[in-house]
Amino acid sequence: QVQLVESGGGLVQPGGSLRLSCAASGFTFSSYAMRWYRQAPGKERELVAGISSAGGTINYADSVKGRFTVSRDNAKNTAYLQMNSLKPEDTAVYYCNAVIGSRSKYWGQGTQVTVSS
Repeated sequence: QVQLVESGGGLVQPGGSLRLSCAASGFTFSSYAMRWYRQAPGKERELVAGISSAGGTINYADSVKGRFTVSRDNAKNTAYLQMNSLKPEDTAVYYCNAVIGSRSKYWGQGTQVTVSS
């Protein structure tokens, strides 16, 4: 059974940090690029960051550049999103997405990140 399980979300104050994890199982993780998306209430889902299958190509949304870092550990079948200097505007449900070629194949259930004082 294919699974992508996000963890690490929670409530944090503005300026704080969180690290999200996405644990994969049931497929060949190292063959897939990984993306992080987020969706805030009343807004469309947006792509936050992406990382290629071997980690050689990384992309970020302009809104998170310099604050977020995407990484992966293929030996652990896990992708990460390190989030620093968090802002209230970062509040959203964060999802990981496994991609092969340019097509999305698997989704996690999401983890809530709330940035509030």
